[in-house]
Amino acid sequence: MPLDPRVADLLQRWWGFDRLRPLQSDAIAAALAGRDSLVVMPTGGGKSLCYQLPPLVGDSTDVVISPLVALMKDQVDALEAIGYPAAALHSGLSAAERGKIRDRLAAGELRLLFTAPERLVNTGLLDVLVRVGVRRFAIDEAHCISHWGHDFRPEYRQLALLRDRFPDASLHAFTATATPRVRDDIVGQLSLHGPALLVGTFDRPNLCYRVVPRTDRGGQVLEILGRHRGAASIVYCISRKETERLASRLAAAGILARPYHAGLDQSERRRTQEAFARETIDVGVATVAFGRGIDRSDVRLVIHTALPTSGEAYQQETGRAGRDGLAAECVLLYSSADVFSWESLIRKSATEAELEPDEAAALVAGQLEHLHAMRRYAQSARCRHAALSEYFGQIYPHAACGACDVCLGETDALPEATVTAQKILSCVARVEQRFGVRHVGEVLRGARTEGVLRHGHERLSTFGLLAALDQRTVENLVHQLLDQELLQRSGGDRPVIGLNERSWEVLRGRRPVVLLEPRVGSAARPTRIEADDWQGVDRDLFERLRSWRRRVADARGKPAWTILDDKALRAIARERPASPAALLRCRGIGEKRLADFGAAILDLVAGRPPAEVE
Repeated sequence: MPLDPRVADLLQRWWGFDRLRPLQSDAIAAALAGRDSLVVMPTGGGKSLCYQLPPLVGDSTDVVISPLVALMKDQVDALEAIGYPAAALHSGLSAAERGKIRDRLAAGELRLLFTAPERLVNTGLLDVLVRVGVRRFAIDEAHCISHWGHDFRPEYRQLALLRDRFPDASLHAFTATATPRVRDDIVGQLSLHGPALLVGTFDRPNLCYRVVPRTDRGGQVLEILGRHRGAASIVYCISRKETERLASRLAAAGILARPYHAGLDQSERRRTQEAFARETIDVGVATVAFGRGIDRSDVRLVIHTALPTSGEAYQQETGRAGRDGLAAECVLLYSSADVFSWESLIRKSATEAELEPDEAAALVAGQLEHLHAMRRYAQSARCRHAALSEYFGQIYPHAACGACDVCLGETDALPEATVTAQKILSCVARVEQRFGVRHVGEVLRGARTEGVLRHGHERLSTFGLLAALDQRTVENLVHQLLDQELLQRSGGDRPVIGLNERSWEVLRGRRPVVLLEPRVGSAARPTRIEADDWQGVDRDLFERLRSWRRRVADARGKPAWTILDDKALRAIARERPASPAALLRCRGIGEKRLADFGAAILDLVAGRPPAEVE
């Protein structure tokens, strides 16, 4: 479809882009035609442009509904940086500030107004919007409206009234993660009329996925962060205690890191988010809540220190890496112990919810289905990009991605794995299938612990058979056997491991076993995309531009990426423009940025002290 000349002109003048992606073009066309739409576009796919550009075409006022104040503020900051008239109504504003925004809204000065679903419904704002004559609503994070989504929010259900209050307006639902069931639920809950269903490719080719057996959580995180020194990184933990413990260890190692979780004071959480957004810290160590309000585009690394509960959650959380389209890394430290922990927590939560038995059973079954799909992803030895694509119902078109641990050949098979497995299974039999993973590991290592000696297990024939390995490695191998159902595990608070029919097949030499050997993180190989991103870039100039950007952002009190993102800085450091006209041809430089920063950037390229920027 040829690009509407009005859209092409606005795209170049305001954003400095010369083309749209196909799905962006279709979404914008639907909005301009007044047709409802459901747009499923992966994080970093450019969905915000789909609702930012249409109101400029007709000088209209559109409304964006978003659940997160920090995300609204970041988007408004980025839009104001290019001169775009936008504002956000949220709880962090004073009455006077809210009044000024309502005055601008009534005067028709705003092209976009951001607000939360509860503020839209409960503050009289709808009446104002009726008087203004709003004709388009964009509903961001639309999966929040669905019970089947991974992040259901009851307040989103109130948005169904938009169809009644604004019968002539078009509704546009946007989300980065939605399975077919969730997509159907969004359409039904919002009463979308014959919507354009625009589903993008879920694959993020610029992300390199790695799954690493977890043997030493803190040590492995330090090692992985070492590959991205000075770059923005997010480290996800399950518990608040682990979040604080790991953040302290990183800080002690000289890394600019802070913890973030719901148990911290709200002002402290806000300071951490702002420090991360403004590049005064490099690493956020957090529970999954962190990142939802962060629109920072240059996150180069996301680490999960434990298994996420669903593919949707994993896709969204890893999607916070590489939003600028440049190469980024996503590492999952996996242990099957996480699966058992989550199973117990899921069942406990369902019991405490006081649901009817049928409802509780359905809730548990659905959550366990998501969990075990994630487990299969983590324990498989197949292309990670293909596995994630298929989870969302899409066929991955390539035989190998060249951007995951499997396709890069980073997974090592343990030599004589079947013999090692037989030693482990034999030990389980010798302790009479009455002990857990740790105790079995201690016997195999030949550890003379109090428990081993009390039970006389130092006299067993399997005592010390794996003495050359450390405790974490032995436990990891036991968990791999549990993953492959070559061992079974009891329920309860103190689970024990036992044999099953498959175990006996291994012991009798009738079933071969493949075990993966934990690798040292520094062995990770660079991807082709990572090499291409730096092709021809003057790295010294890039770092000078980055330092200048941070100074400008600090002076303005804005996140650094809203001034210029890394992709734009690399384009400048690659092209080395010598004139305003040449700079305007660089990606991300529109007329407003040229007027604001052009002289300073050209000075930096020429090796002169940059002109002062107001």
